Amino acid sequence: MNNPQNSEKDDARSRLGTPTQTLNPGDEAARGTPGTGEDICPQCHGSGRIDGSPCQNCGGSGKIVKAIGGA
Repeated sequence: MNNPQNSEKDDARSRLGTPTQTLNPGDEAARGTPGTGEDICPQCHGSGRIDGSPCQNCGGSGKIVKAIGGA
């Protein structure tokens, strides 16, 4: 039986979104998380590669997500 209350909850969840992205070891949070920003990967220095292979820390992007600000 179709329950309209459950349908509304499912719609709300899809609007909020669930993280579908994979975090890399160097990421402190998912992209778009409030209080975070993009930074250059400290291991590959933004190149995305180490010794000819994709950097494991940033997943080959050369960027990581880092917490910013704070008290």
